[in-house]
Amino acid sequence: MTNRLRDDPFALPHIQESLDTPLKTFSELKLIAPLERALKDQNYEIPTPIQAQTIPHALEGKDILGCAQTGTGKTAAFALPLLDFLGGEKRIAQPGRPQALVLAPTRELAIQIGDSMRVYGKHLKLRTVLVFGGVNQNSQVREMQRGAHILVATPGRLLDLMEQGHINLGELEVFILDEADRMLDMGFLPDLKRIIAKLPDDRQSMFFSATMPPKIVDLANQLLFNPISVNVTPKETSVKRITQELVFCDRGEKPELLRQIVVGQNVDRVIVFTRTKRGANVVAKKLEQSGTEAAIIHGNKSQAARQKALAAFRDKKVRVLVATDVAARGIDIDNVTHVVNYDLPNEPEAYVHRIGRTGRAGAEGIAISFCSGEELDDLKEIEKLLGMKIPRDPNSVMPAWEPKRKPGGGGQRRGGGGSSRRSGQAKASSGGRKPASRGPGAGGQRRSKPKNRRHVAS
Repeated sequence: MTNRLRDDPFALPHIQESLDTPLKTFSELKLIAPLERALKDQNYEIPTPIQAQTIPHALEGKDILGCAQTGTGKTAAFALPLLDFLGGEKRIAQPGRPQALVLAPTRELAIQIGDSMRVYGKHLKLRTVLVFGGVNQNSQVREMQRGAHILVATPGRLLDLMEQGHINLGELEVFILDEADRMLDMGFLPDLKRIIAKLPDDRQSMFFSATMPPKIVDLANQLLFNPISVNVTPKETSVKRITQELVFCDRGEKPELLRQIVVGQNVDRVIVFTRTKRGANVVAKKLEQSGTEAAIIHGNKSQAARQKALAAFRDKKVRVLVATDVAARGIDIDNVTHVVNYDLPNEPEAYVHRIGRTGRAGAEGIAISFCSGEELDDLKEIEKLLGMKIPRDPNSVMPAWEPKRKPGGGGQRRGGGGSSRRSGQAKASSGGRKPASRGPGAGGQRRSKPKNRRHVAS
């Protein structure tokens, strides 16, 4: 397994590379009996690559740096060793003092992680509590007061409850950060630093991200101690599995181009990405005017409305889901045949996340991107990240460059997965240690050596 960070000037010191493992079945892991029963209930026998390469090291208490997109099975990669550790002995769930924290960028992803914890831990007496914004906090506070072994949270609401004295991370033994790159895209870096500063030194940390830009590597350097590097998503993966196409067009041509795509014979289920919440509403309305019903998810939709829209799309009551980047994080739906980038994303990493919604679990997928004159700069950055030019539709002609329009009132705000907290208001200096600082008292510093919990049977 090649380490993506090996030739990176920002690479982590002391990083260890996870070698290809001979692990073939879950039974080889010798997990505790309740977990083995849960896996049997789900008919899970063969681990995915990230599970096979992550779980043995995580069971030994080592820190993990995992580079993996959604749809690779990474939730089980951290959930199973966590549940094995916590479920291996009788534990009391203390009010407001979780023993493990899983941090996710959006409430949708937090809910899905919580569901997975309950499925895998169904035969264990462990309490998992979810904390996220967009809903009244009172019920979440009551759940925390009842005690939680595992807390799954979004950053904004977590900090709110910490500041109010409802949550204390002093007893934390395991910290898991999921979709770290999206956390930074959404402006959560100051919040993350404040949370990391409150973590005990003696802990295990697992860190997962779909991409590894320098800011992510820097954050991982603050968080991890001699991590095992697991990489199952090299850049070329999406190119091999997903057929990509770029269509040059004027802005006004996009509605008709989209209509032609969604009525195609081979289009079974399609996710359409827009840059703004207002844009998502407009696109869905135009589709419905042309006879195609579409579900919508974005930050202005209530949690109940989002769940209803996702359920309708998952159950094939509607074939088209229109979404913004923030709202779409954590969507776990297989058999999406097409992704359409109605608007190119502002951040090139978001393109990788978007097209990763199709072509999952080894299936083929198609990603079609519209590009107007004002999006040419975005296209340049995306292709720079990919290291290739996206194949062009031969019938389209590159438009003249145009300056970007200033976003209106319906534009996508940064933040969206936690509470109403504006993460940018937090001071960047309020917590977390600098990468070069490894002295005592730095706040959130890793322990000097990992705690070896158990040995995996060979």
